[in-house]
Amino acid sequence: MSRTVPTRSRLPGLIWILGVVSLCMDTSSELVHALLPIYMTTVLGAGMVTVGVIEGVAEATASIVKVFSGSLSDAVGSRKWLVVAGYGLAALTKPVFPLAASVSWVFGARFVDRVGKGIRGAPRDALVADVVPAHMRGAAYGLRQSMDSIGAFLGPLLALLAMGWFAGDIRAVLWLATVPATLAVLLLVACVREPARVRGASTAAPRRPLSLAAARELPRRYWHIVALGVVFALARFSEAFLVLRAQDAGLPIAQVPAVMILMNVIYAGVAYPAGHAADTMSARTLLVAGLAVLVAADVALAVATAPWFVFVGTAAWGAHLGLSQGLFSKLVADTAPAHARGTAFGVFNLVNGMAMLLASVIAGLMWSAAGPGATFAVGGGFALVAIVGLLAATPSRRGDARPA
Repeated sequence: MSRTVPTRSRLPGLIWILGVVSLCMDTSSELVHALLPIYMTTVLGAGMVTVGVIEGVAEATASIVKVFSGSLSDAVGSRKWLVVAGYGLAALTKPVFPLAASVSWVFGARFVDRVGKGIRGAPRDALVADVVPAHMRGAAYGLRQSMDSIGAFLGPLLALLAMGWFAGDIRAVLWLATVPATLAVLLLVACVREPARVRGASTAAPRRPLSLAAARELPRRYWHIVALGVVFALARFSEAFLVLRAQDAGLPIAQVPAVMILMNVIYAGVAYPAGHAADTMSARTLLVAGLAVLVAADVALAVATAPWFVFVGTAAWGAHLGLSQGLFSKLVADTAPAHARGTAFGVFNLVNGMAMLLASVIAGLMWSAAGPGATFAVGGGFALVAIVGLLAATPSRRGDARPA
């Protein structure tokens, strides 16, 4: 029997609230992220390998913590206060960046900030799946990702404007990040009400967090999604290298945040329509499309000789994210048992975070050894391998959660 394609008005209000919370926190985080690579290399004297290691470790840390917080939310049957704790911890780190006296301060703040991201990520994504019907999950994850991305371009936009206002004083601009981060936590505490059916949903006997039994209950189709996510992560290293590529191509430091603005405008514009499409069409088609766009982005960034060429590659990079990130959340939710969704999101993010760490370290090493062109060429090579693998895979039936 056919289903009516869901519209935004039919999504639960909780999804919109979580979207606004994500918007606020990402405005804060991306304001910092848009300036941090330049801050580390020009103000604090860090090298390219150091940037790659810091960014890779930061994202891997978030992924490691997600597996514990997701499993814990399954075990206790509640998710909201883990989400609050994660956002609160991230907000507390924001003043450390402008106060940093050395790269070690930045490393510590990024580490703790990503711990906060890890604590909130899997419980929040599992909460979305708890309250949204299966046939609307693509739209729900696409909407939340789109609002997250709106914050992700408002942050760099604020950074760009503030860099002009403060005459290039990066430390002064970084202080602004504390405001939206605090607002995100207050909004989450005051407005998010975890449904009673989520708090008391599990009728199974209590289990220890991150138990082997929970992992064994995750089906084979879920592990296929995890493997695909690893390949995507290897092909897409930290966005910090987009910022550095723009500077390398001649973009003035004060205008560098424009790179992240463009990427996230495209990301936000693509994520929600792609989420709707994921509810009605083949996941494999969307994944191949996302990888093809990533190849185009890597080619443009590898050969760029002027800032405008970097902007072309950055726009394609944002389109790739919009096509793939919400889709992976839907695929994880569709293939995981309801009582183990937190664990499933946590494991997925753990494995992909390790791949992102490896990819970012490789990117830093390639940049130092052979320049930015080689860095993006390697990323494009991983994406091409992934396309070949997807096209060679045996198609599955329509409606299956596998990437057919």
